[in-house]
Amino acid sequence: MPDQPEGPRILVVDDDPTMVRLIQAILQANHYAPTVVAGSGREALESLESVDIVLLDHQLPDSSGLEVLDAIRARPNPPAVVLITAHGNESLAATALRRGSDDYLAKDPSLTQLLPQIIERVRRTRELRKALVAAERDLVRAERLGAIGEMTVTLHHEINNPLMSAFADVELLLADPATPLEERQESLRGILGSLKRIRDIVRQIGQLRDVRSKTYIGGVNMLDLGPDAPPVAAVNRGTALILVPDEDLARIVSLLLRHAGFRVERCADVTQLQQAAGRVGVALVLLIGGSDSAGVHPLAGFAPAEERSYRVVSLVAGGGDAALAAGADHVIQLPFDPGTFTAEMINLLQ
Repeated sequence: MPDQPEGPRILVVDDDPTMVRLIQAILQANHYAPTVVAGSGREALESLESVDIVLLDHQLPDSSGLEVLDAIRARPNPPAVVLITAHGNESLAATALRRGSDDYLAKDPSLTQLLPQIIERVRRTRELRKALVAAERDLVRAERLGAIGEMTVTLHHEINNPLMSAFADVELLLADPATPLEERQESLRGILGSLKRIRDIVRQIGQLRDVRSKTYIGGVNMLDLGPDAPPVAAVNRGTALILVPDEDLARIVSLLLRHAGFRVERCADVTQLQQAAGRVGVALVLLIGGSDSAGVHPLAGFAPAEERSYRVVSLVAGGGDAALAAGADHVIQLPFDPGTFTAEMINLLQ
């Protein structure tokens, strides 16, 4: 029995049998796995189990494609969505992109050629997002483990010394009950001093608001509890405004920008982005741009000011010439490399 084609599990949502057969033929010719088919919005929402990509027609018998898109995006771990629109309906496509569609495709003669390209691009973007989410978890875990390690070394170093001193004084007192009064008082004062030192260390740790590290024996880091240690100045590169509908991508982009020293604000729509961009302190505007197709705004409707202090970065799934022509200072192709992303943002401001 021949092996089944490998690839993403695709759901085709369309009530036109001719269009469904055409899409299935295109997918089969490009070695994609057999598709799942739904003829209505209700059937689509009932068929999302294990689906990776939804090819969603806008005209459905019981709802619109945008309504189904909203319902899909509201689910945890939603599949990618490619909206299929009537030819010439680029305004609808732009709206879909703003509401979270991963891409769009027009019902025109280019469908046969573009459909496999879009599916492959969406598939690669999904895999990158999964990798970025995994990397984000690993980063957070590593930071937590590092903090635990520094705290352990700190407690061992700072508390162990006065604790051992107190133990020594107690053992001396117990070993010789006939110790002269003056020596007993000196030992008790030593024990009291050690206990106060431990109390102060515990209080400092409980009041930590700014974590500083210093090197311990063998290059191991520990927390610096010294009162005279100068605070480490945080890098402040200004505010970065982002307009990214996809939750996973928005979270990862925000994490990378914060690590680069930006204060990140996420905008709900282009109107909010346009208003916020005029504020003092905004250094970066990052958004999901449209493709180079005619009729679709390449910056999702955002209009950069002619005289501005911020830089505009457009994340694009296709060509970026239109975004640059519309005022973008830099274009990043999706999927992007997180290892070079922050360096590109920092270099852009220099």
